[in-house]
Amino acid sequence: MSEPKTLRAALAAHNEARRGQLMVAACPSRAVLSHVTSRWGVLVLVILLGGMHRFSELRREVGGVSEKMLAQTLDALVGDGFVLRYAHPVIPPRVEYSLTPMGRELAQRLEALVDWIEENYPRIAEARAASGAAPAAGSAEAA
Repeated sequence: MSEPKTLRAALAAHNEARRGQLMVAACPSRAVLSHVTSRWGVLVLVILLGGMHRFSELRREVGGVSEKMLAQTLDALVGDGFVLRYAHPVIPPRVEYSLTPMGRELAQRLEALVDWIEENYPRIAEARAASGAAPAAGSAEAA
């Protein structure tokens, strides 16, 4: 591969090399995509838009999540730099979670997706019924 001939081309090549490439199977950015777009990841990020929450508050607000899955989700989001974990130096231990600036940016984008799904669910349910697909888990039709 030849070297870029201009400074602009060299900078563009450098920025491209630093950018994630989700379509490449071995790209580590796929792990981030998995954390962010998991069922629990999306919901936790959107809930944290409302401000700092304790673990037990998050668990109550995210219906159906187990303690183990919530802990794993939070650990992944903390590790990716989207969520801040603050452990108060008190007994009994008290831990709170909030969004980092990058997490807030991400959660605002996810909130638009969540809103779209909620607003359009009747259309989605009709399409599922017309195609003969099973109702989505947790939906009113599945109950």
